[in-house]
Amino acid sequence: MATRRMKGQSSAETRSAILDLIRSSGSVSRSELAVLSGLTEATISKIVKTLLDQELVIEAGFADSTGGKRPVLLTLNTKARYAIGVSLDARSINYVVSDMSGHAVHHLETEGFGHTTPPLVIKRMAGDIAKLVKRSKLAPGEVVGIGVAAAGRLDASGGVLRRSRVASDWEDFAIEAALHDATGMRVALDNDGNCAALGEFWSQRLPADHDFAVVYMATGIGCGLVIDGGLYRGASGNVGEIGHMTVDLNGPECFCGRRGCLETLAAPAAVVARARANEKLAAALGLEENTAEDDVRADFALIARAAAEGDAGSVALLTESAEYLATAVVSMANLLDLDTVYLGGPGFADAGELYAGTLRRALENGAFMRAVHPVEVRMSSVGAETSALGAASLMLHSHLTPFRAGRG
Repeated sequence: MATRRMKGQSSAETRSAILDLIRSSGSVSRSELAVLSGLTEATISKIVKTLLDQELVIEAGFADSTGGKRPVLLTLNTKARYAIGVSLDARSINYVVSDMSGHAVHHLETEGFGHTTPPLVIKRMAGDIAKLVKRSKLAPGEVVGIGVAAAGRLDASGGVLRRSRVASDWEDFAIEAALHDATGMRVALDNDGNCAALGEFWSQRLPADHDFAVVYMATGIGCGLVIDGGLYRGASGNVGEIGHMTVDLNGPECFCGRRGCLETLAAPAAVVARARANEKLAAALGLEENTAEDDVRADFALIARAAAEGDAGSVALLTESAEYLATAVVSMANLLDLDTVYLGGPGFADAGELYAGTLRRALENGAFMRAVHPVEVRMSSVGAETSALGAASLMLHSHLTPFRAGRG
């Protein structure tokens, strides 16, 4: 882990950064924290005492002696605080309770919002959250809040997701405020790509000096960027719209108003549309001509499984999609000088390795800095709960390391 110089920061910023170093280190001594941070051991001891008093950190054994007294190791007290993460989707609503390490300790899945009006969905969500907290046997003070992940773009307030093609009833609905009023808890809303990136950051104890991107694929394609230990958000919190990078100037028209966007050519909805247009393939896979989101995801899963079993038509469709995605990812890696890209979300569940292999080959040949450093492509280790667990991490991040969290 690289040394992080923290002189000149405020006391709150320094405390946040030291807690983050303990989180990412797993276990670390006070003297090691001094080396990593560039602060004096006296300053480190003062900060650590505060963290111990708040029960955010505990002492956990000893490091090997280097000739004197064995150093005491510090680690996160993972049971000190918990966060609730919610993945809000038309098909299903997933809830997780995450401990401070970013790992799920309880999980609940219920039916999605479908065509139900937002106020009724919020009321049901509040009831589900109350049941989950009770089942988890958590005291109110142990839960730092609720993170919500959903598709769409954040508006200026940060509490509303706009232009979600599958959830038009939610266009002007203030999710944060409504869920806060219904639960009495602090609520933070973000898009699923950002949440997936934070989920990776927390659950894998990634250090703050490890910049990376998570490409998130469900029905569409998004991206979350973690830079210098926090989400890179841009002017309005909407960085990461990789689905609207142009990969074919003469491609189909996108709902955003442009042509040849990645989403129109590589997203699961686009793959399924091409498969349904192929009568022989559609018949062989049992695809039906419809547009419901549930059916798109189910049909994409059929195509992905058929490709994994070697079906030539399915392999060709997914390879085409992966090559378009690779075009966008190479451009993103070159622009940001990334060395790691993770693939997460339900769209990669059955065909992740096909996409990963295509991206690796493209980056090996097209990354501008390939002679300086490789760009690794990894499958997300978070699994099926990527979005919900990431939403919980959103709340942990903003509560425990606010200096790095940005809006939250």
